[in-house]
Amino acid sequence: MKTWAICLNTFRETVRDKVFILLVVFALVMIVASRIFGFLSIGQELKIVEDLGLASISGFSLLVAIFVGTTLVHKEIDKRSVYTIVSKPIQRYQFIIGKYAGLNLTILVNMVVMGVFFYVSVRLMHGTWSSQFDMAIVLMYVEVMVVTGLALLFSTFASPTLSAIFTFLSYIAGHLSNDMMFFGDRSQNVFVSITSTALYYVLPNLSKFNVKNEVVHGLLIPTSFYIYSILYGLLYCAMLVIVSSFIFERKNLK
Repeated sequence: MKTWAICLNTFRETVRDKVFILLVVFALVMIVASRIFGFLSIGQELKIVEDLGLASISGFSLLVAIFVGTTLVHKEIDKRSVYTIVSKPIQRYQFIIGKYAGLNLTILVNMVVMGVFFYVSVRLMHGTWSSQFDMAIVLMYVEVMVVTGLALLFSTFASPTLSAIFTFLSYIAGHLSNDMMFFGDRSQNVFVSITSTALYYVLPNLSKFNVKNEVVHGLLIPTSFYIYSILYGLLYCAMLVIVSSFIFERKNLK
């Protein structure tokens, strides 16, 4: 119940956040504007709408995760409200879990709203909505959960600016993890090979959640891929929350 209370409070705070509102409005405008861009590509209108729609949902949800997630802990410390919270009979790990769950709930609502607008855009173009779109959005959400976990982790020991930079770099590296492994396997330098392999296993492999191109072009994706990617993402999220809780438990709040 205590964790749930923090979760709901975080949800209310982030929904009222001006940055969050601005990003959601801009994302909805982009989804609607994708129809206009679609008309500029003769014969490819539907694919343009689908591609821009999915990219908008993913991109703006990630921005919310980074810019809001990196201030979750620091904002409470800066306002000194964290002292009131931890002085009550509540564990610090419950505070971290509640904050994490609250932001994920906010992003879930955000993605559902954008998903509805995207669905309407596709239907207005007389396109067919398949379950592949649903699964693509589910994978996007799992990816955002991972990025939110990274933002939360960095926010437990770094300033919001540094946390945002670290999260963004981790996001970029996560999408290049397969390339790093490929490069490391073919490198003649032992240090480069070991470093590349270590980064591959430590950083999240975010390419597992990116199926936008396959979905837009109607390529069939095995159900096993979705299951594996979702389980991988959830396990990684759990690890990030555990590490964040461990750091925050030992953090000097004075």
